[in-house]
Amino acid sequence: MLNITCSTRTSSTLRSISTQTSRLIASSVIRDRQARHQQSGNVVSARFVATTPAYEGHIPLNWFENAFLAVGSAVMSLADPRRGDMIAALGETTAGPSLPRLRDQMLESAEGRKILKERPRVNSTTINMNELAEYREGTFGRAYVTWLERCGVTPDTREPVHYIDDPELAYVMQRYRECHDFYHCITNLPVSVEYELALKYFEFANLGLPMTAISAVFGPVRLTPQKRHRLISEYVPWALRCGGSAKSLITVYWEDRWGQNVEDIKKELGIVDPPEATWKRPLSEAKAAAAKRQRSAVFSTDKH
Repeated sequence: MLNITCSTRTSSTLRSISTQTSRLIASSVIRDRQARHQQSGNVVSARFVATTPAYEGHIPLNWFENAFLAVGSAVMSLADPRRGDMIAALGETTAGPSLPRLRDQMLESAEGRKILKERPRVNSTTINMNELAEYREGTFGRAYVTWLERCGVTPDTREPVHYIDDPELAYVMQRYRECHDFYHCITNLPVSVEYELALKYFEFANLGLPMTAISAVFGPVRLTPQKRHRLISEYVPWALRCGGSAKSLITVYWEDRWGQNVEDIKKELGIVDPPEATWKRPLSEAKAAAAKRQRSAVFSTDKH
């Protein structure tokens, strides 16, 4: 009873901090924007921030706003892991030199250079799920559709990038964000908190993004002792070992590999299977749903 009371009080306190921090961030940004507008002719203000957006959705921040948003988004992400916007803000405001490093890795491979040139996006308008369902069993395209069905998610859940000034680096962050589910699929991990944290350890070892380390360090406090023990004793060793030795996943053009065998991709990238995960939905149901999608696609094609 005492544990429940303490947990409730802790959650209430975190929510209160989250709300207060959110208000402070909003008021700080508004005040700073107003001050910059009033001093639009002042050269000094231009030294701290580029006031002209560099791409659609870009929100330029000065160093103080960036630091304040980083701290605030970290607090709110801990208080409520469902706040995807705050997790996204945390990733962008703490990225630092990791994005130029990832961009350079992409430039070193033909596949990575092709990604940077074409800048593909991952969402339900760019990916035809019915077409992927027509791929044979064992291919990456079919595995991805089955994973989406099994987890009950869509490719449309990723936040757009706002706080990274360089357009190319902003795309690198967007690419990482939109390919996150591909990483889930290729490692065969569900989307629960426990397995999300396991993948964050993997991503930190593989990509080195600071946000993944922050999530990996503080995220386990939300797990039960049993799940936390399993994460640390079983999944973390796998994630650090596999993520550290595997090919950098940011350089993989996943959309060119729909028809490739999943096991061949894993072998090429140096990915070994993690400890077996516990799924809420049986694989047989997800495969049946993917097969139904395939039949619908075939019927639609025949009809036309």
